[in-house]
Amino acid sequence: MVGDAPAPDDYDRACAVDGLAGVIAVGENGAQALVLADEPATSCSLPEHRAFLRWLATDSEAGLKAAARDVLEDPATEWEECGTWSSDGPATLMDSAEAGSALDTEYPGGGKPSQASATLPAGRWRARAAHTKADEANWVGLVRMLPIAS
Repeated sequence: MVGDAPAPDDYDRACAVDGLAGVIAVGENGAQALVLADEPATSCSLPEHRAFLRWLATDSEAGLKAAARDVLEDPATEWEECGTWSSDGPATLMDSAEAGSALDTEYPGGGKPSQASATLPAGRWRARAAHTKADEANWVGLVRMLPIAS
C-alpha cells in the first residue's frame, strides 16, 4: 500500500489487478473503473470497435491501428475474460497514478495530467483482453467491451 493508509486505496486496487485488464471498485459511492493492466503502455480508445488499444510495439501509429483492426476481425484471436464493468456513460482514460479528482489540476511546473475521452454508452459490459503479435512489426494490446443484455 502507498503511504500510511489503513486500507488499500484506488491506486492500490488498480495495481493489484492480475491479468491484462480488470474491474475494481473506486471511491466510496459504488463506482467502478476498468483497469488496463499488465504494463504501462500508451493507450487510446477505438470507439468504432468499443475497444481500448495499447501500444506495445510498432513502427507507426497507422501500422498499430491497422494491426488492431486485423486482430479485432480475426475469429482466431484468443481473448482473456477480464470481468464485468458497469458504466454510467462516457469514461476518461487516464493513468492510475493520478487521482481522478486531480485531472483538471495544473502541475506546479505547468501542464495537466494526460487524459482522453472514451465514448461508451451507459450499460453493463463484458471486458475481454488480448496482447498479440499481429505481424513482425506490430504487437498490440486490446481490451474489447461487449454489451451485456439487461
